[in-house]
Amino acid sequence: MIGLLGSGSWATAIVKILLEKKDRRINWWVREEDAIPVLREEKHNPIYLSEAYIDTDRIFISSNIREVIERSDDIYVVIPSAFIHKALKDIPKELLRTKRFISAVKGIVPEFTTIITEYLREQIGLDYSQLCIISGPSHAEEAARQRLTYLAVASTDRAFAEDVRKQISCSYIKTTYSTDMMGIECAAVLKNIYAIAAGMCRGLGYGDNIIAVLISNALQEMTDFMQRISPMVGGGDFNADGRLRQFEGFAYLGDLLVTSYSQFSRNRTFGNMLGYGYTIKSAQLEMKMVAEGYYAVKGVEKIRRQMNFPMPIVEAVHAVLYEKKSIARTIKRLLENLH
Repeated sequence: MIGLLGSGSWATAIVKILLEKKDRRINWWVREEDAIPVLREEKHNPIYLSEAYIDTDRIFISSNIREVIERSDDIYVVIPSAFIHKALKDIPKELLRTKRFISAVKGIVPEFTTIITEYLREQIGLDYSQLCIISGPSHAEEAARQRLTYLAVASTDRAFAEDVRKQISCSYIKTTYSTDMMGIECAAVLKNIYAIAAGMCRGLGYGDNIIAVLISNALQEMTDFMQRISPMVGGGDFNADGRLRQFEGFAYLGDLLVTSYSQFSRNRTFGNMLGYGYTIKSAQLEMKMVAEGYYAVKGVEKIRRQMNFPMPIVEAVHAVLYEKKSIARTIKRLLENLH
């Protein structure tokens, strides 16, 4: 039985994807208890992706997260990274260790400065064979509208990954297999930070030309950082043959591009609003969604400093968000030193 934790836009899109198999039933944890009656009766999420039809007749919906976990074998985690530890900390670890987890989260658990699968492994005690991630250039809005989307399914356990591929593959979701769990997760974290930077540039009035240079530098910064922390993984065909990562792949470059340029990108939108002059708080309140890059940059900056590793774009975004530096001066200085 499949369970899903989270009720945001991407969680809602994944529910819709999972229900493309007509004989499938799933369990769904929805934190907002007031939303559940509306979901059941109107078959739409009243808060996120409200236009997407959800066949709630085939879903057990509950605001009790333990109940959903107990009823499920494979559990999709689609909770914003800043709230994952709070959601899971009171669930008995003995119960969690009997499950397989699929992370669709693109962020860092702030309490432990770690990516999601490492949090599940280190803090819950799961084995790598119980962990899988899905990632790639995948805006929830497009998936919910059944627009063709590619996702990388990454796990060290090929059989588990194949199970997940079967679960989410449908007419508009195509998948490929990867062994690079850490690389794809780290790329997903970093691209949100770079999308905030791109949004800041746009809000400040910079054009496409300089933003393209920014994203080119972001890709190189990502490459250098990830080769430093985990250099040897599967190659371009996602086989574990010891070659260096092929960063032009859609799970790396593709995800970076769509997040930096798309109108649906919440991280780009967040940066854009800051460039326009919004305060951080006012931008967060108006968006009503979590920009994962806001939390991610704090963790990445901490890791970067520990490694004494230069990352100019990450440093600039951190300076604006957490050091109260002038956004105009900080971004101007950053752009003048690109190469």
